[in-house]
Parts: sequence; C-alpha cells; structure tokens
Amino acid sequence: KTLMVFWFLEVVQVLPKDVSGNSLLVRIVLVESIPYWMDYGSNATFGVPLYEAWKDLISTATKQIDVSSFYWSLTGQDINVNSSTDKPGRDILEQFKALTKRNVSVRVVASIPTVASNSTDLRTLKEHGVHVRRVNFGRLTRGILHTKFWIVDRRHIYIGSANMDWRALTQVKELGVVIYNCTSLATDLHKIFQSYWVMGQQNATIPDPWPSSYDTSINAEKPLHVNLSGVPSRVYISASPPVFCPDSRTKDLEAILSAIGQAEQFIHVAVMEYFPASKFFFHHRYWPVIENALKQSAFDRNVVVRLLVSCGRDSDPSVLPFLKSLDALESSSDNISIEVRLHIVPVANQTDIPYSRVNHNKYMVTDKVAYIGTSNWSADYFNTTAGVGLVVSQDAVHSSSPGDTLVGQLKAVFDRDWGSKFAVPLEKLGHNPDCSFSKR
Repeated sequence: KTLMVFWFLEVVQVLPKDVSGNSLLVRIVLVESIPYWMDYGSNATFGVPLYEAWKDLISTATKQIDVSSFYWSLTGQDINVNSSTDKPGRDILEQFKALTKRNVSVRVVASIPTVASNSTDLRTLKEHGVHVRRVNFGRLTRGILHTKFWIVDRRHIYIGSANMDWRALTQVKELGVVIYNCTSLATDLHKIFQSYWVMGQQNATIPDPWPSSYDTSINAEKPLHVNLSGVPSRVYISASPPVFCPDSRTKDLEAILSAIGQAEQFIHVAVMEYFPASKFFFHHRYWPVIENALKQSAFDRNVVVRLLVSCGRDSDPSVLPFLKSLDALESSSDNISIEVRLHIVPVANQTDIPYSRVNHNKYMVTDKVAYIGTSNWSADYFNTTAGVGLVVSQDAVHSSSPGDTLVGQLKAVFDRDWGSKFAVPLEKLGHNPDCSFSKR
C-alpha cells in the first residue's frame, strides 16, 4: 500500500484578526488528484487530495462561494456511466446544494460552448438557490471559458487544472493550489470572476476599455510581496484572453514567457497538451511563441528543459511530430538539454469511462518561479479562451528546506512524475493501448 505524505505551505503574512481576535496566517496548499489504481509505489509524496481540499473550502464558507469552471458533471449518469468512482463527485454536488441552507450565497459561471450537454448539475443547483450564468465565449471571442477557480468568502481561493467533474476527483490526474486567508489575492481574482459574471448577461459585449473597477494593482510589474516560510516571494494572477484583461492585468502568455526567460538552471513543464499551433479558430496556424522561448533558453543559456506531455486514449496524435522535433535538439556535446516524455495514466479496467485516465496538469516550475495554470499550451488557449495562472517567484529556492517552498514542492512533484514508470521517453513508446500516439 502506498504511503502518502502530504504537504502544506504556510505564508507568514499576518492579516486582519478574526472575530475571536486571533491573527490569521496565509497558508498555501498544493493539491492533487491521483487517479485510482495509479500506483507510484511506497514512500511517494503527494499534494493534499483535491477532494479533501474542496470539502474543506465548502465547510469553511460562511458567506459566499464563487466558482468558475468550464462545465459541471459531478455524476456518472451525465455520461451514462455507472461507476462507484463518481461517489466523491456526487458528494461535492450534494454539499453545494446544501450551501444556501447555511445562508451561503453561491454564484457559478460556466461556458458556452460546453462538453457536458447532458449534465443536469447546473439546473439542479439553480433549483437549490445557486445563481448560475453561462458565458457565451463562442460568440464573444470564438473560444471557451476554460478557467477553473473558486473564491470563498473573498478570502480563500483555489486555482488549478480540475473542472467540476467527478472524474477530476478519481479518474484524472489534476494539480492545483489552495490559498487560505489571503484577501488581497481573493479580491484580485474576484475581479476576473466579475468580468465573467457581467459577460454572462444576455447580449453582453466586451467593453473596451474595461471600467476602472476591473483594474488590478497586482501584476508582473507590481506583484504582491509575501514571505513564504521565511522565503521572500512575489505573487500575482495572470489571465487570458487579452480582450478580457484591462491593461493593468498581466496576460497569461506574458507570464509564461517571463518565467521561461528568467530561468537560469531548469524549466520543467507538465501540460496535458502542448501544441505550437492553433487548433480550433485558425486551424493549424503555426504558433511557435512558447516553443521558441524554450529553445532559446536551452541554446542561449544552457537551461535544462524538460517537457512532460500527456498521452491518453483520446489525445490528438498530430502533436507527435512537434514533440519529436523538440526532443531531437538534445545535444550533450553542445550542452543543449531538451527532453520530452509522455505521461501515460494506465487505463486498467476503466475502459468504459470516456475522457479519463489522463494527466490534466497545467503547470511549470523553474529555479525561480512556480506557475500553476488552467490552460493547455496551444495558441487558442491564450488568444481566444479564458484562463488564469498563479505565478509565485521565490529567490531562495536552495534554502535549507526547499520542501517548505511552493517552488520546491512543485519541483518534487515534477521529479516524482518524471522519474516514474508512467513517464515514457518518446523513443521508448512502442505499442501502448493507453496512448493514442503509439498508433502512429
């Protein structure tokens, strides 16, 4: 049986006292979902289970929860699947239905278009007093609302890869972060939520410029300064698409390129999909923006670049030539280190569950920065689709206890996955029924 070791990270920034007069400390908690029957062996270290983190946020709420998610599908019946692994999802849905009885106001924004056309979750939530709006990103930007975050009592936040989907709790590998007691970041994230909420009104049009109430004082130029376990840190939230960002908001793509450009030693990326082109609006228009930045880091500064890309039964195999071309640049004689591996989640006996058994992570960690996002890495996600990223810069990652820092913890997660039996070098893929790339 796997020994699961959980982390939590405290930020020593004292906030206003609570009603009992106690000082409140900001806490940052790395959260994960590891799919059932995905055995890492003994002594593996994991983030706090996402299911437990979500339950804790719900139980913590006293006034309001705002949730942004691509879609809701918390029961197996939504996709005509009868599986006991949807129990955590059903539990989360029941807890949301009960919130209004506790006088907690709940607002939800979801996307049009959606991939959960048969789900009854949003209708059920409405029947229980939850305020629901669907934002027609298809009409507004020709994209989707792909953002996944919670704001609780304008004080606590969750940002990560997981949609409000039962599979995110038991069948899909997810990663995110919960930040407790940080009103500054929660208030800032609320401005992004409010932009979705307003655009969820019928016949809404995107303002240009956005009203000053959506401006932020927290961005790449002026990050929020906090001490993470004694380590000086700078934090901000980035967003996409650009037309949803006031000038003061750092764009998501800018945040990623900045983190890549600042790296001096290593850049580790874990994403479900990496595709240096557009896939939806302008089909297959070449878009090498991120790829060029990664190559430049490896060539010009000899930064070690590792890219861990998901491959599942439903993955798009047209990305494989791009991955091979990037992987081929590895050259020990020229001190160029670029390596690509495929992260394959074993399907096991779960073949009846569609769009599952995949690594859905969307993060990057360097020797200086932790970036946790909600977008896949292709053109459309940054140009037409809504997403956010949490950027944490830390100077002293080589402190006596790097495991106390978010950067150190995220690197440990990447190293765990990179060195696991689930990470397959491209040249060793062979035939694998759990990865669509192996059929090419």
